[in-house]
Amino acid sequence: MGNMGVRLARQTCEWFSFAISPSHRTQETAMHPPIRRPDTLRPDTLRPATLRRRSLLAAAGAALFAPGLAGAQDRTLAIYSSRHYDTDRELYDGFTRQSGVRVRLIEANVDQLLERIRAEGANSPADVLVTVDAGRLARAQEAGVLLPIRSAVLDQRIPAHLRDPDGAWYGFSTRARVVMYDRAQGLPAGLARYEDLARPEFRGMVSTRSSSNIYSIGWTASVLAANGPEATEAWARGIAANLSRPPQGGDTDQIRAVAAGQGRLAISNTYYLGLLHRSARAEDRAVAERMAVLFPNQGDRGTHVNISGAGVVRTAPNRDAAQAFLEYLSSAPAQSIFADGNMEYPVVADAQPHAFLRSLGDFRQDPLNAARMAALSPEALRIMQRAGWR
Repeated sequence: MGNMGVRLARQTCEWFSFAISPSHRTQETAMHPPIRRPDTLRPDTLRPATLRRRSLLAAAGAALFAPGLAGAQDRTLAIYSSRHYDTDRELYDGFTRQSGVRVRLIEANVDQLLERIRAEGANSPADVLVTVDAGRLARAQEAGVLLPIRSAVLDQRIPAHLRDPDGAWYGFSTRARVVMYDRAQGLPAGLARYEDLARPEFRGMVSTRSSSNIYSIGWTASVLAANGPEATEAWARGIAANLSRPPQGGDTDQIRAVAAGQGRLAISNTYYLGLLHRSARAEDRAVAERMAVLFPNQGDRGTHVNISGAGVVRTAPNRDAAQAFLEYLSSAPAQSIFADGNMEYPVVADAQPHAFLRSLGDFRQDPLNAARMAALSPEALRIMQRAGWR
């Protein structure tokens, strides 16, 4: 088995306290503190997983990447991440336990991270960029920050529509953009598709984010891909006319507005409802209990999904470890952390969503390639702005 295999075998029985403790946060992290989205819930129930799951992480999938990481115990992988979820620390801890490679985490929003990598130039310590939304990943790709890679593991594990065709980035979790409504009031008659939201009978009912938000842009880009620019602009005008209030706040704010009777239809990603469901606050759980979910367009193209993903930085000093980390993210144990930790849908067939998401029912995903959606995003934003969607 060799020294590396012996070391990994020993690690399956050891407890590692890494999990990005303050002593492992770099000086740079202190200079760029995590930026928390105001509508991201941080309940006590989202703490790191139990020792049992840690043991599963350490034992499963080591053969995927351990053989190529010679001298792993002396190496550090620098991860630049705009995902500010404490539960992600379990991912980094699991990778360290499996591979012996330690993780140095730097957190900021994606624009700050891209600017930092560009400023650091060829000497950047960044190995992996992690962020949410295909549009942001595409922006990093266009800036020349990401290195296309070839991985048989990732090509087999990650569905083709959730990764860049050239291997510059890969999606590792999805979130569906759905219509939520108050169970007590029921779903308004005639609503089954995103396109229906623009019809005049839904005037004053729609609560959604601003047009400048990346979720709104990706959603509109998916409509653009399906219907073309002229129909999409007419649709965006209908959405703007049907708003229950000027766009404001995040997805959780839209859900709470509908629960409070301000509008009837909240446009939100599914994981926000999941976080309300498992919140430590009784009032949050009560809001989640009131809401029901419509997965739009089940009779045709399917419901729009977006991704969280990652790519290897072009100047990565530890390219083999960086690729191994991406492959680890596609493993069933890591996929379960995405599912249980932040209520996201896993992207691989052998991992299950959280029980709450399963309770919402199965649905057909729009198979639009995330790279195509990202390419259409600038035009989607211009369409929304012309249509008066602020």
